[in-house]
Amino acid sequence: MAEDLLALVVADPTIGHGQACIRGTRVPVSVVLDCLADGMSDKEIVAEYPSLTVSGIRAAAAYGARLAREDLVPLHTAP
Repeated sequence: MAEDLLALVVADPTIGHGQACIRGTRVPVSVVLDCLADGMSDKEIVAEYPSLTVSGIRAAAAYGARLAREDLVPLHTAP
């Protein structure tokens, strides 16, 4: 499941200067993680960033968890 979620995290040099973003959005993973750290619920985050889905939020959390374990996380290149 985590691998499926991680497929939603992409880096596109033409979007957000190549920062890790949620696929199909311009929302950086770091913004989603900040929202979670601030205690926002999934519903609040989606209301603030309507292009996100709950799966996208989970993908950001999974990506952050992998980085915290110092795993090298290759990103998919956006088509």
